[in-house]
Amino acid sequence: METSEEWTVERAADVLLAAEESGDLIAPLTHEWPTVDLETAYAVQDETLRRRMARGEQRVGVKLGLTSRAKQQRMGASSPLTAWLTDAMVLPSGADLPRHRLTHPVAEPEIVFVLGARLAGPGVTAATALAAVSAVFCGMEIMGSRYHDFPFALPDVVADNASSGFFLTGPVAASPSALNLGLEACLLEVNGQVVDSATGAAVYGHPAEALAWAANDLGRRGHALEPGWIVLTGGMTDAVPCDAGTVISVHFTTLGSLYLN
Repeated sequence: METSEEWTVERAADVLLAAEESGDLIAPLTHEWPTVDLETAYAVQDETLRRRMARGEQRVGVKLGLTSRAKQQRMGASSPLTAWLTDAMVLPSGADLPRHRLTHPVAEPEIVFVLGARLAGPGVTAATALAAVSAVFCGMEIMGSRYHDFPFALPDVVADNASSGFFLTGPVAASPSALNLGLEACLLEVNGQVVDSATGAAVYGHPAEALAWAANDLGRRGHALEPGWIVLTGGMTDAVPCDAGTVISVHFTTLGSLYLN
Protein backbone atom coordinates (compact mmCIF):
# COMPACT_ATOMS: atom_id res chain seq x y z
CA MET A 1 0.00 0.00 0.00
CA GLU A 2 1.16 3.51 -0.76
CA THR A 3 2.13 5.67 2.19
CA SER A 4 0.07 8.73 3.05
CA GLU A 5 3.01 11.03 2.25
CA GLU A 6 2.78 9.97 -1.40
CA TRP A 7 -0.83 11.07 -1.69
CA THR A 8 -2.02 14.59 -2.50
CA VAL A 9 -5.30 16.19 -3.54
CA GLU A 10 -4.05 16.30 -7.12
CA ARG A 11 -3.05 12.64 -7.17
CA ALA A 12 -6.38 11.55 -5.69
CA ALA A 13 -8.20 13.55 -8.39
CA ASP A 14 -6.03 11.84 -11.03
CA VAL A 15 -6.89 8.37 -9.72
CA LEU A 16 -10.62 8.97 -9.34
CA LEU A 17 -11.11 10.58 -12.75
CA ALA A 18 -9.03 7.87 -14.42
CA ALA A 19 -11.21 5.23 -12.78
CA GLU A 20 -14.34 7.00 -13.96
CA GLU A 21 -12.99 7.17 -17.52
CA SER A 22 -11.78 3.57 -17.70
CA GLY A 23 -14.47 1.87 -15.66
CA ASP A 24 -11.79 0.08 -13.65
CA LEU A 25 -12.69 -0.11 -9.97
CA ILE A 26 -10.19 1.02 -7.37
CA ALA A 27 -9.71 0.52 -3.64
CA PRO A 28 -11.39 3.11 -1.43
CA LEU A 29 -9.22 6.18 -1.04
CA THR A 30 -9.03 5.74 2.73
CA HIS A 31 -7.46 2.29 2.26
CA GLU A 32 -4.56 3.88 0.41
CA TRP A 33 -4.55 7.24 2.17
CA PRO A 34 -5.64 6.50 5.76
CA THR A 35 -5.08 10.06 7.00
CA VAL A 36 -7.41 11.72 4.49
CA ASP A 37 -10.11 13.70 6.31
CA LEU A 38 -13.41 15.19 5.21
CA GLU A 39 -12.05 18.65 4.41
CA THR A 40 -9.33 17.15 2.24
CA ALA A 41 -11.91 14.95 0.54
CA TYR A 42 -13.91 18.06 -0.37
CA ALA A 43 -10.71 19.58 -1.77
CA VAL A 44 -10.36 16.47 -3.96
CA GLN A 45 -13.99 16.88 -5.07
CA ASP A 46 -13.37 20.54 -5.95
CA GLU A 47 -10.23 19.60 -7.88
CA THR A 48 -12.11 16.99 -9.93
CA LEU A 49 -14.72 19.66 -10.71
CA ARG A 50 -12.00 22.04 -11.84
CA ARG A 51 -10.69 19.37 -14.20
CA ARG A 52 -14.15 18.52 -15.50
CA MET A 53 -14.71 22.18 -16.35
CA ALA A 54 -11.26 22.46 -17.93
CA ARG A 55 -12.23 19.69 -20.35
CA GLY A 56 -15.42 21.52 -21.32
CA GLU A 57 -18.10 20.50 -18.84
CA GLN A 58 -20.30 23.19 -17.33
CA ARG A 59 -21.29 23.25 -13.66
CA VAL A 60 -25.09 23.14 -13.44
CA GLY A 61 -25.72 22.64 -9.74
CA VAL A 62 -25.30 20.58 -6.62
CA LYS A 63 -26.54 17.30 -5.26
CA LEU A 64 -27.01 16.29 -1.66
CA GLY A 65 -26.36 12.90 -0.15
CA LEU A 66 -27.09 11.30 3.21
CA THR A 67 -30.13 13.50 3.78
CA SER A 68 -32.01 10.65 5.46
CA ARG A 69 -31.24 9.74 9.06
CA ALA A 70 -31.11 6.03 8.16
CA LYS A 71 -28.41 6.61 5.54
CA GLN A 72 -26.43 8.80 7.92
CA GLN A 73 -26.47 6.05 10.52
CA ARG A 74 -25.25 3.51 7.97
CA MET A 75 -22.32 5.76 7.03
CA GLY A 76 -21.56 6.85 10.58
CA ALA A 77 -22.31 10.46 9.57
CA SER A 78 -24.07 13.17 11.54
CA SER A 79 -25.01 15.42 8.61
CA PRO A 80 -25.56 15.34 4.83
CA LEU A 81 -22.91 15.93 2.19
CA THR A 82 -22.78 17.84 -1.08
CA ALA A 83 -21.30 17.13 -4.50
CA TRP A 84 -21.18 18.86 -7.87
CA LEU A 85 -23.39 18.42 -10.94
CA THR A 86 -22.25 19.14 -14.49
CA ASP A 87 -24.03 19.10 -17.83
CA ALA A 88 -22.30 15.81 -18.69
CA MET A 89 -24.38 14.15 -15.95
CA VAL A 90 -27.74 15.17 -17.43
CA LEU A 91 -29.68 12.25 -18.89
CA PRO A 92 -32.34 13.36 -21.40
CA SER A 93 -35.86 12.15 -20.77
CA GLY A 94 -36.51 8.85 -22.54
CA ALA A 95 -32.83 8.07 -23.08
CA ASP A 96 -31.44 4.68 -22.18
CA LEU A 97 -28.97 4.58 -19.31
CA PRO A 98 -25.38 4.30 -20.63
CA ARG A 99 -24.52 1.45 -18.27
CA HIS A 100 -21.08 1.01 -19.84
CA ARG A 101 -20.09 4.28 -18.18
CA LEU A 102 -21.04 3.19 -14.65
CA THR A 103 -20.11 0.35 -12.33
CA HIS A 104 -22.85 -1.27 -10.22
CA PRO A 105 -25.28 1.61 -10.98
CA VAL A 106 -28.15 2.29 -8.58
CA ALA A 107 -31.07 4.73 -8.83
CA GLU A 108 -33.14 6.67 -6.33
CA PRO A 109 -36.03 9.17 -6.57
CA GLU A 110 -35.48 12.78 -5.54
CA ILE A 111 -37.22 16.13 -5.23
CA VAL A 112 -35.36 18.61 -7.41
CA PHE A 113 -35.15 22.39 -7.05
CA VAL A 114 -34.22 24.96 -9.67
CA LEU A 115 -33.02 28.21 -8.13
CA GLY A 116 -34.28 31.61 -9.16
CA ALA A 117 -32.06 33.57 -6.78
CA ARG A 118 -28.62 33.23 -5.22
CA LEU A 119 -28.31 31.46 -1.87
CA ALA A 120 -25.18 32.12 0.16
CA GLY A 121 -24.61 30.96 3.71
CA PRO A 122 -24.24 31.28 6.58
CA GLY A 123 -27.63 32.03 8.07
CA VAL A 124 -29.84 30.52 5.35
CA THR A 125 -33.09 29.13 6.78
CA ALA A 126 -35.57 26.74 5.21
CA ALA A 127 -37.92 29.67 4.57
CA THR A 128 -35.30 31.82 2.85
CA ALA A 129 -34.07 28.80 0.90
CA LEU A 130 -37.53 27.94 -0.39
CA ALA A 131 -38.12 31.58 -1.34
CA ALA A 132 -35.12 31.33 -3.68
CA VAL A 133 -36.58 28.34 -5.55
CA SER A 134 -38.19 29.10 -8.90
CA ALA A 135 -39.49 25.60 -9.69
CA VAL A 136 -39.75 22.09 -8.27
CA PHE A 137 -39.47 18.88 -10.30
CA CYS A 138 -39.40 15.18 -9.62
CA GLY A 139 -36.09 13.55 -10.38
CA MET A 140 -34.08 10.39 -10.42
CA GLU A 141 -30.37 10.09 -9.75
CA ILE A 142 -28.27 7.20 -11.04
CA MET A 143 -25.07 6.68 -9.09
CA GLY A 144 -22.04 4.51 -9.69
CA SER A 145 -19.14 4.40 -7.28
CA ARG A 146 -15.57 4.05 -8.51
CA TYR A 147 -14.67 1.74 -5.58
CA HIS A 148 -14.70 -2.05 -5.52
CA ASP A 149 -14.55 -2.62 -1.76
CA PHE A 150 -17.33 -2.13 0.79
CA PRO A 151 -17.98 -0.39 3.07
CA PHE A 152 -16.80 3.07 2.08
CA ALA A 153 -15.83 5.70 4.62
CA LEU A 154 -17.35 9.17 4.40
CA PRO A 155 -14.20 10.81 2.93
CA ASP A 156 -14.26 8.16 0.18
CA VAL A 157 -17.80 9.13 -0.81
CA VAL A 158 -17.10 12.87 -0.74
CA ALA A 159 -13.88 12.61 -2.76
CA ASP A 160 -15.69 10.47 -5.36
CA ASN A 161 -18.21 13.30 -5.86
CA ALA A 162 -20.80 11.25 -3.97
CA SER A 163 -20.72 8.46 -6.59
CA SER A 164 -22.01 10.85 -9.25
CA GLY A 165 -23.27 9.35 -12.47
CA PHE A 166 -26.36 10.73 -14.17
CA PHE A 167 -29.65 12.38 -13.29
CA LEU A 168 -32.92 13.15 -15.01
CA THR A 169 -35.83 15.40 -14.12
CA GLY A 170 -39.53 15.09 -14.80
CA PRO A 171 -41.77 17.06 -17.14
CA VAL A 172 -43.87 18.80 -14.47
CA ALA A 173 -42.60 22.12 -13.13
CA ALA A 174 -44.40 23.24 -9.99
CA SER A 175 -44.20 26.35 -7.88
CA PRO A 176 -42.88 25.58 -4.39
CA SER A 177 -45.74 27.58 -2.90
CA ALA A 178 -48.24 25.25 -4.59
CA LEU A 179 -46.89 22.09 -2.92
CA ASN A 180 -46.67 20.59 0.51
CA LEU A 181 -43.17 19.25 -0.06
CA GLY A 182 -43.03 17.43 3.25
CA LEU A 183 -46.04 15.36 2.20
CA GLU A 184 -45.22 15.02 -1.52
CA ALA A 185 -45.12 11.24 -1.94
CA CYS A 186 -43.42 8.93 -4.42
CA LEU A 187 -43.64 5.27 -5.32
CA LEU A 188 -40.56 3.48 -6.60
CA GLU A 189 -41.19 0.60 -9.00
CA VAL A 190 -38.83 -1.99 -10.46
CA ASN A 191 -40.23 -3.83 -13.49
CA GLY A 192 -43.72 -2.69 -12.56
CA GLN A 193 -43.57 -3.81 -8.93
CA VAL A 194 -43.63 -1.29 -6.10
CA VAL A 195 -40.48 -1.81 -4.01
CA ASP A 196 -40.43 1.34 -1.85
CA SER A 197 -42.26 4.56 -1.07
CA ALA A 198 -41.56 7.78 0.80
CA THR A 199 -42.56 11.39 1.26
CA GLY A 200 -40.52 14.56 1.14
CA ALA A 201 -40.21 14.43 4.91
CA ALA A 202 -37.63 11.65 4.39
CA VAL A 203 -35.29 14.32 3.01
CA TYR A 204 -33.77 15.90 6.13
CA GLY A 205 -37.25 16.43 7.58
CA HIS A 206 -38.20 18.65 4.63
CA PRO A 207 -36.44 19.29 1.27
CA ALA A 208 -36.18 23.01 2.09
CA GLU A 209 -34.19 22.14 5.21
CA ALA A 210 -31.81 20.14 3.03
CA LEU A 211 -31.44 23.09 0.65
CA ALA A 212 -30.71 25.46 3.54
CA TRP A 213 -28.13 23.04 4.92
CA ALA A 214 -26.42 22.86 1.53
CA ALA A 215 -26.28 26.66 1.20
CA ASN A 216 -24.79 27.03 4.67
CA ASP A 217 -22.25 24.22 4.27
CA LEU A 218 -21.15 25.47 0.87
CA GLY A 219 -20.88 28.96 2.33
CA ARG A 220 -18.51 27.61 4.96
CA ARG A 221 -16.33 26.34 2.11
CA GLY A 222 -16.48 29.62 0.16
CA HIS A 223 -19.17 28.63 -2.36
CA ALA A 224 -22.75 29.79 -3.02
CA LEU A 225 -25.75 28.35 -4.84
CA GLU A 226 -26.31 30.38 -7.99
CA PRO A 227 -29.48 31.33 -9.94
CA GLY A 228 -30.41 28.70 -12.50
CA TRP A 229 -28.64 25.90 -10.66
CA ILE A 230 -30.27 22.52 -10.17
CA VAL A 231 -30.26 21.05 -6.67
CA LEU A 232 -30.94 17.35 -6.12
CA THR A 233 -32.10 17.29 -2.51
CA GLY A 234 -31.24 13.66 -1.71
CA GLY A 235 -32.70 10.20 -2.10
CA MET A 236 -36.22 9.76 -0.74
CA THR A 237 -35.93 5.97 -0.63
CA ASP A 238 -33.13 3.44 -0.65
CA ALA A 239 -31.41 3.12 -4.02
CA VAL A 240 -32.18 0.14 -6.26
CA PRO A 241 -29.82 -1.58 -8.74
CA CYS A 242 -30.11 -0.61 -12.42
CA ASP A 243 -29.28 -3.99 -13.91
CA ALA A 244 -29.52 -4.51 -17.67
CA GLY A 245 -33.10 -5.22 -18.67
CA THR A 246 -34.50 -3.47 -15.61
CA VAL A 247 -37.14 -0.77 -15.94
CA ILE A 248 -37.24 1.65 -13.01
CA SER A 249 -40.09 4.10 -12.59
CA VAL A 250 -40.99 6.69 -9.98
CA HIS A 251 -44.45 8.18 -9.52
CA PHE A 252 -45.02 11.35 -7.49
CA THR A 253 -48.27 12.71 -6.10
CA THR A 254 -48.21 15.97 -8.05
CA LEU A 255 -44.80 16.11 -9.77
CA GLY A 256 -45.44 13.41 -12.34
CA SER A 257 -43.54 10.25 -13.26
CA LEU A 258 -40.14 9.22 -14.60
CA TYR A 259 -39.00 6.04 -16.34
CA LEU A 260 -35.52 4.65 -16.79
CA ASN A 261 -34.57 1.72 -19.06
